[in-house]
Amino acid sequence: MFYGEFSHSLDDKGRIVLPARLREVCVTNGIEQFFLTRGLDQCIFMFTAEEWGKQEQKFRALSFTKQQARTFNRLFFSGAVDIVPDKQGRFVVPQYLKDYASISKETVIIGVSNRIEIWDQNIWNAFYQNSNASYEQIAEQMIDL
Repeated sequence: MFYGEFSHSLDDKGRIVLPARLREVCVTNGIEQFFLTRGLDQCIFMFTAEEWGKQEQKFRALSFTKQQARTFNRLFFSGAVDIVPDKQGRFVVPQYLKDYASISKETVIIGVSNRIEIWDQNIWNAFYQNSNASYEQIAEQMIDL
């Protein structure tokens, strides 16, 4: 549902603007509320409320007797915050999430199907450069067309 790559700067109040194309998807699908949390690879995950519920069910089903499951759930859920962007698509990312993702000013917002990811621009560029060379190899190993 969410696709594309968009560069944006934090505004003077530290807000991020949801790109117009992603806002259109939200309007079309009646999406108003999101959940932000610590993502993987040093980005912030942004889920719709519906998708958040699906992820919560999956992660709640992990056995709390397993140390890795407890650690993951603690970090994932303690980092969560619900947000509702304003009419211009602006929203505040809590400082602890900006610190986690090393976001200071320039960001890259990407659509990854069922979620949006928010990256510091330098970290995204490094990830992209490191991963792009192996894109075809990854596809060959993971996808059977």
